[in-house]
Amino acid sequence: MLTLRTHESIDEIDAGDWDALAADDNPFASHAFLAGLERTGCIREAFGWRAQHLTLHDESTLVGALPLYVKANSHGEYVFDWAWADAWERAGGDYYPKFLCAVPYSPVTGPRLLAGGGLGGGQRRATLAAGLRELTEGAGLSSAHVNFLRDEEIDAFDGDWLARSDWQFQWRNAGGWRDFVDFLDALTHKRRSAIRRERAQVAASGLDCEFRNGGSLDDDEWRTLHRLYGRTFDEKGNTPVLTPDFFRHLGKAFPIRSHVAFARRAGRVVAGALFLSSHDTLYGRYWGAFESSPGLHFELCYYQGIDHCLRGGLGRFEPGAQGLHKLARGFMPTRTHSRHYIADRRLRAAIRASLAQEAALLEARGRELLAHSPFAVREP
Repeated sequence: MLTLRTHESIDEIDAGDWDALAADDNPFASHAFLAGLERTGCIREAFGWRAQHLTLHDESTLVGALPLYVKANSHGEYVFDWAWADAWERAGGDYYPKFLCAVPYSPVTGPRLLAGGGLGGGQRRATLAAGLRELTEGAGLSSAHVNFLRDEEIDAFDGDWLARSDWQFQWRNAGGWRDFVDFLDALTHKRRSAIRRERAQVAASGLDCEFRNGGSLDDDEWRTLHRLYGRTFDEKGNTPVLTPDFFRHLGKAFPIRSHVAFARRAGRVVAGALFLSSHDTLYGRYWGAFESSPGLHFELCYYQGIDHCLRGGLGRFEPGAQGLHKLARGFMPTRTHSRHYIADRRLRAAIRASLAQEAALLEARGRELLAHSPFAVREP
């Protein structure tokens, strides 16, 4: 008999069992990443997050799971539903709290309905999706949201779930490029010259750049990186919710899968960017700088990452959400997916109609972006 259970901490679930269900080395879906957020004070009700992970059991055997949170706001999600919340509340309802199946603060596509590999995985994923809907209704919550799904998980959701997509800019080694020069040769003359000029500006400014595995950083370097991260969030008027302990945790839990690009002037760190990786994908996360220098953001956040992918044989680089400026630097529009269950049928119908209009605009936007490809021969 299949049964569902909820857990207020991921530490209630065996790490090996969780990671086996993920069946993937995407670091964001790993027990170590999610547990690190909880243990180091990044998941707090004060920030609008409360863990409520959902697991599926066949008798005593764990056969499915999903990372689940009760949300008191829509911060840190990157699939924006502020308008839905406003409509619900203007109608006299309470949109919050709601359920969110996602990786906190991380707009990264990856496993959400963890069901392992082999036979029966599709059915287990469908059971998890149905269980989340039933849990939402039973708890009397307004909605449930599953963000940044993988393509193979989409079929688990029935027609009561609303489909939503968006574009992210991602780099792929579509040409089998051997090094950065090889990559540049695939671009138009205009874009190739612009990137060379940006990299030359950094070199001429007296800055030395390095790309290192997180396991090689000492405590002072992690503290400096966290200060850089906090500075960026402060400048944008946002709350830097990740703690210094979480940054250090990344270095310990992922010594060769966490990475930092530093820029130094006379040996002193003046800027830095944080990355994580799987066996085939690099993920850009946070950046900050103590001084302004032409081209430095692009060097640390994009070009150092592309260089790392080319050296290490990684085929994809996901640098994070938004940022039209990424297109000119070789990051092409890539579709992301989410699914949303709205408990109220009337609001669900209204949002479904709105999403149909949004989807048409999204398609047009994708065609427009592809028309401005920086590649001399457009990617397939």
